[in-house]
Amino acid sequence: MKVLSTVYVTDHRAKVGVRKGSLTVARDSGTTRIPLEGVDSVLLLGRAQITSDALASCAARGVRVASLKRNGALRFACSGPMGGNVHLRSAQHAAAADEQRSLTLARCFVAAKIRNSCTVVDRWSRDADGILAESLRNRSHQIRERLGRIGAARDGDHLRGIEGDAARLYFTCIGQALSESPLSFTARSRRPPRDPVNAAMSFCYGLLTTELIGGLDAVGLDYQVGYLHRARSGRPSLALDLAEELRPVCDRFVVTLVRRRQLGPSDFERVPGGAVYFNNGGRARLLERWEEHREHAFRHAALERPIERWALPTVQATLLARHLRGDLLTYSPFVLS
Repeated sequence: MKVLSTVYVTDHRAKVGVRKGSLTVARDSGTTRIPLEGVDSVLLLGRAQITSDALASCAARGVRVASLKRNGALRFACSGPMGGNVHLRSAQHAAAADEQRSLTLARCFVAAKIRNSCTVVDRWSRDADGILAESLRNRSHQIRERLGRIGAARDGDHLRGIEGDAARLYFTCIGQALSESPLSFTARSRRPPRDPVNAAMSFCYGLLTTELIGGLDAVGLDYQVGYLHRARSGRPSLALDLAEELRPVCDRFVVTLVRRRQLGPSDFERVPGGAVYFNNGGRARLLERWEEHREHAFRHAALERPIERWALPTVQATLLARHLRGDLLTYSPFVLS
């Protein structure tokens, strides 16, 4: 299925190949040809496969290929030669090795996440009435109090503790916002997700992470060397750092779909062991809404103009690269107006 410039391969038995400048997606129902010049990324879901020739053609054209597990976790990502220059990556690595600079950047990511969480909860409180509205306003105030503690964080572990405390309060707000919806939410569960809302959140986080990997790769930053998320083999730490700013936007997207009954119990399946994942129909509906969501414009406080959601990963990666190069004194995270 091709939506805009991203090819989503959702059939677990599909195989992606290449022929005469076009990608071929072979399924039981037939083969689809997609001209490569109209593609900027390929996303494989589940057990879909891709040939080495197709990978080589994508790499030659700078088309990013990523594979996600059923829960949205990244299996792998690859693209063409890294852009940017070695001096930018040297500056990135030097900042990661400097505890104070690393802490300063990590504070930016966490502060933006908490501010955006408060904005989203405030929006939910305006949609509610009576006791529920008052409860959400109180929770927003409690989350905002954690924002004032960020400057006093002594190190990364202290900062991550503040972020975790704010997240605990924030997730209770998601449960309250969905209190009258067909899908309930009580607590965050990730490995594996234990209910449909957690399954949708994890899947969207995975989609967001692949976008951020693409944005970082495009400007020449190493997406595995982060500041809030420290380097770990195979982990896209810097992509996860930038994802913190946009997680509340993803959460609002999921909550909106559930409250509008655009996602429901019939879109998910429970597997042995208690894990919950999208079924084929639910995943297709989610991806359709996700592309609509990516077209929505958000006002960027630092740039003082609207930016489409699809462009935010590259915009934030560019701002971070300019800061690391020394062109900008500080990094400006994305903050919801």
